[in-house]
Amino acid sequence: MKGRRELGRGERILPGVFRLRLPLPWPGVPHGNAWAVACDGGFVLFDAGMPGEDAIADLERALSMCGLRLEQTRLIVCTHAHLDHCGGAAEISRETGAPVWLHPNHQHLIRMLSSPEAVYERRIEVARQSGVPEETLTKYMPPSSDSEEDRERIASLAVVEQSKDLVSGVRIASDLGEWVTHETPGHSPSHVCLFQPERRVLISGDHLLGRISLYFDYGSSPDPVGEFLSSLDVVERLGARLCLPGHGRTFTDVHAHIRGNRDLVAERLSKIRAALSDGPLTAYEVIPRVYEPGSSRNTHWLLSKVLSYLTHLEGTGAVRRIPGDPERWSA
Repeated sequence: MKGRRELGRGERILPGVFRLRLPLPWPGVPHGNAWAVACDGGFVLFDAGMPGEDAIADLERALSMCGLRLEQTRLIVCTHAHLDHCGGAAEISRETGAPVWLHPNHQHLIRMLSSPEAVYERRIEVARQSGVPEETLTKYMPPSSDSEEDRERIASLAVVEQSKDLVSGVRIASDLGEWVTHETPGHSPSHVCLFQPERRVLISGDHLLGRISLYFDYGSSPDPVGEFLSSLDVVERLGARLCLPGHGRTFTDVHAHIRGNRDLVAERLSKIRAALSDGPLTAYEVIPRVYEPGSSRNTHWLLSKVLSYLTHLEGTGAVRRIPGDPERWSA
């Protein structure tokens, strides 16, 4: 959590809607968005950033730039259970007394926080089964530089005591009108989007981003790619004309972004099928056939995506799994 590149910043997007740009510790992803929406003399906080020793200070700085104070937080609503979106919710709730609303299917976060060693071991097991070489296994796992004390502190800050299950149809009051919850699994099984129908504004979390980028939580649900495609249909039917994403700037061409996501999924699936037409491959061997060559530090992320695509294609009957050590896939 050391060596932050920037501080929390805030700006008004619409009357009563503020973007809170909160720092993240990851190269290439320097910040994430939380959204403060005016409500009853205070605000609803949509997403809560990462936990950490400077997290509250960064949030307070961003809020002050918008003329808001932390104690005005009325409610904390998390779009999904990834640490950069809900990790700060527990500490903010303790500071302000604001309740936390989160989708009930967030066991993937609980497992990671309660037993990181078991999650690590499972990740290694899947990697070996997928053909990842032994010399690469030590490079692509999460950095081990954080001390055990740091990890315990992050876990203690991030344990969310939710007060309401955030499922489809749940409504959230604000000065702009009610926001309606829509379940949008795929990126994460706990993912939801929030829509304000009169103003046609969408809080999209990581379901839609300004820069089209796909990631799926492999192993957390049977078919995350299929779920993601179905969730695109859900959001398309809403007719949003302004999107407030989990990272990056707002955008208005919402339908173009939906089409772009569909096209990218179709392109990835097509490349995988083409790769397997040459003969059986491990999931690790599929990666360079689909993605540009990159650092081995990205292998875990790319493997998670490739396995999600392969699982989706297996469900459609387009590919089959060949048991073995390592496991291979065939068209």
